[in-house]
Amino acid sequence: MAFSLNKIMLIGNLGQDAENSFTNNNVSITKFSIATVNSYKTKEGSWQNETTWHNVVAFNLSDFFKDGLKKGSKFYVEGRLTKRDYTDREGIKRYSTEVLADKLIPLDRPDGTSSYSPNQNSSGNESINRESIDSPAEDDDLPF
Repeated sequence: MAFSLNKIMLIGNLGQDAENSFTNNNVSITKFSIATVNSYKTKEGSWQNETTWHNVVAFNLSDFFKDGLKKGSKFYVEGRLTKRDYTDREGIKRYSTEVLADKLIPLDRPDGTSSYSPNQNSSGNESINRESIDSPAEDDDLPF
């Protein structure tokens, strides 16, 4: 068996509120698009932003995530890239590339700002006290 890897990781902002639906088997489907931006310097020396839109599909999300997937919100999305084909209403065969999400992490602060700090835990509600981690322990505090 040949080894292969299909993994995608994105950090970006939603372009619109997520759409929720259900399959005939009552499986929850959530679809949204997320924008990532690549910045580069032109020959003239000015900065240019290039936006790429990614279609994301997630299954059986909790209501917490469904409610948080609003236009403009920042998320980390991890999953795999997939391609599917379908026939549109005019009978034309179309292709769609999508990210099937395995992991979603909201990166907005509870107050609604889109600033992520690596000092936040995964829920984004508390900051780590860096002084307690970085300061050396006193000899009297050591258990041995």
